[in-house]
Amino acid sequence: MKKLFSILLTLCLIIGLTACSGGTSEEPAEPENEAAASEEQAEEIKEEGDNTDMSEKGTLVVYFSATGTTKGVAEKIAAVTGANTYEIKAAQKYTDADLDWHDSNSRTTHEQNDASARPEIGSEPVSLDGYSTIYIGYPIWWGEEPRIMDTFVEAYDFDGITMIPFCTSGGSGIGRSGKNLEENAGSGTWLEGERLGSNASEDELKSWIEGLK
Repeated sequence: MKKLFSILLTLCLIIGLTACSGGTSEEPAEPENEAAASEEQAEEIKEEGDNTDMSEKGTLVVYFSATGTTKGVAEKIAAVTGANTYEIKAAQKYTDADLDWHDSNSRTTHEQNDASARPEIGSEPVSLDGYSTIYIGYPIWWGEEPRIMDTFVEAYDFDGITMIPFCTSGGSGIGRSGKNLEENAGSGTWLEGERLGSNASEDELKSWIEGLK
């Protein structure tokens, strides 16, 4: 009888130890997975923070283009610099008749002869938050910037932003247009502007941009 009791007691002890051992081996698995997940989340947050920091020092290309010429150059600059773009669109689109500089009664002739003219902008406002550099482009009309450009610069605060004018034209240089914009804006650090050909190559644009530094 004693021998049988001893055998039964031994079996009970073995079963108890096996059960305890099995339960302990599974417990760390879930906490370890949770720790790994937390580390991954931390890395994701860090990456998001890094992206935010980079965007806070971004570049924007702002342009007005009545015929598409300035738009083409602006898009090339954006491609070279990795910048975002914003197109200034007139609330009342310019027609071919409006752009006829031979007509003394055309819309653009009247606007350019009136330094106080401020054509309305039809595109949605743009936020300048996070931008430290803005390239601002336009065609040359009657030797100056289109008056809608004055409408734009007077509507925004460019403090802390480097402003870089560029223009397209059939032959005229940038003239006083950059200075006019700077005076009308009253804010920002304005660099000397440049006339760019409609067929300017990527290398030419890179050379110009490098020369600004």
